[in-house]
Amino acid sequence: MKAMILAAGRGERMRPLTDTTPKPLLSVGSKSLIEYHLHALHTAGISEVVINHAWLGEQIETLLGNGSRYGVNITYSREGEQALETGGGIFKALPLLGDAPFIVTNADIWTDFDYARLPTRLDGLAHLVLVDNPEHHPDGDFVLKEQMVSANGEGRLTFSGIGVYSAALFEGVKETVFPLAPLLRSAMQNGQVSGEHHTGHWSDVGTPKRLEELCGVLKELGSG
Repeated sequence: MKAMILAAGRGERMRPLTDTTPKPLLSVGSKSLIEYHLHALHTAGISEVVINHAWLGEQIETLLGNGSRYGVNITYSREGEQALETGGGIFKALPLLGDAPFIVTNADIWTDFDYARLPTRLDGLAHLVLVDNPEHHPDGDFVLKEQMVSANGEGRLTFSGIGVYSAALFEGVKETVFPLAPLLRSAMQNGQVSGEHHTGHWSDVGTPKRLEELCGVLKELGSG
């Protein structure tokens, strides 16, 4: 099973930190955000990783290289100066990801989620990991009921940024720059999206304040 780490975002809310450093390379404890994902994927038995990048992407390639120091093989999907958004980034990388279901995770999150828990086969088009709603996103994104995800209803949870996708989710797509959410909502309407609820640690490192808070959490956990 292959995995993709989404690392092409500009990180506007993290400025000025991201003016000279791509967001995935911001340090948390002793490692950068993206390195935590590489270690976690390797631990879960994932050896083939695709990383997309745009803003200051050469720094990502310089630090991570071919991935051998992390026990994985990294292939890069280069998007140029303009990022293609989440959906467009995955779509561009499909030739590198192959025909089997693949994992996708956002580079700008930190979590103790075990990637080995994810299904290697799908009955539908996608499988999403949902988490409790953080303070900055109290209304959540989707509803999880009997291991199926829907866009509407009570008891909404937040999408963690971690999922497993089938290439068939992108069938018929013609755009190059587009978000992933509309494709997921369409698949949900047809009962094609399963899910699970992760109740462990998870942080969306979207602002300098949240980055500082995460550093404190990791210090308490003795991680990093």
